[in-house]
Amino acid sequence: MTHDSFSPADVYVGIDVAKDKLDLARSDQNDVLQFANDPTGIAAIVAMMKKAKPVLIVIESTGGLERPLVGALLDEDLPAALVHPGRVRNMARALNINAKSDKIDARVLYLFGQKAQPRISRKASENRQELSDLVTCRRQLVTTRVQQSNRLGSSYSAAARKSIHAVIGTLDRQIEKLDRQIRRLIDADDDFRDLEKILLSVPGVGPTLTATLLADLPELGQLDRQPVCAIVGVAPFVKESGNYQGQRNIRGGRTHVRNVLYMNAITAIRCNPVIQAFAHRLQQKNKRSKVVIVAAMRKLLSLINVMACYGTNSTSSKNFQRPLDFKHSRFAVKLTF
Repeated sequence: MTHDSFSPADVYVGIDVAKDKLDLARSDQNDVLQFANDPTGIAAIVAMMKKAKPVLIVIESTGGLERPLVGALLDEDLPAALVHPGRVRNMARALNINAKSDKIDARVLYLFGQKAQPRISRKASENRQELSDLVTCRRQLVTTRVQQSNRLGSSYSAAARKSIHAVIGTLDRQIEKLDRQIRRLIDADDDFRDLEKILLSVPGVGPTLTATLLADLPELGQLDRQPVCAIVGVAPFVKESGNYQGQRNIRGGRTHVRNVLYMNAITAIRCNPVIQAFAHRLQQKNKRSKVVIVAAMRKLLSLINVMACYGTNSTSSKNFQRPLDFKHSRFAVKLTF
């Protein structure tokens, strides 16, 4: 279905999620219905949607509050799409909808579904959801540890420094505990374990990036390299108007995945023969260092995506001395290791 190809008879639904309630707006009704955000309210929404048979149910990402609802809808094979709040708000401004309330947001959501036709979400496995929670918690603790370490440089009180050291020690122990839990979860899942082996065979890819990709990039190996790079936010977008040709920039995407990929790309530039040669060619063309790093990130992700798709790994240094040709309807790349 293309943009604006919906029929007036098609039913689109927008659901605004709050901690205690769910506001539901339908394209075929004027009233906005309200349900409790609990198992009873969610069950009532699922029953209603099974009868209505909507084309699309649009729900905003709300920090995890939407998970029970989205999971229940996907369990019943209902077409639920989880969308970024920023995209929805931008469309509301474009339509001159400046007021904001839960009921208005619900209506804007089904309008967004009609205009943007977002991709229907897929049901994530329990292991993937748990892994995502563990990786997110670890990332937050690492951020807090860096903040506390930085405070040591500006703290001169002995008592304050002692307290900060105690906090850092606690954070270190919790991060180590999370690392062990992540390790056990990956080892217990055959799909995770096999994909991790492939990813870790790439020079420059470490366990943190591997766990992040397993948890937060389920599209890896399922899509072409261009959309995967756009999802992560390392795809350059055109900036042109008339005779003006501006510099292409990256934007959007999953920031936390891109941040981890950034550090691994820097390592890959030093130790991965493919990325190293690629970066050297860009440097010879006098490309700026940040441009080289972002291009290396995109190249590394494309390489990982192809390997994940075909189940190819490079477990020995000999594999990096021969050309691998991947020819597929979705992939047309040549990687020389």
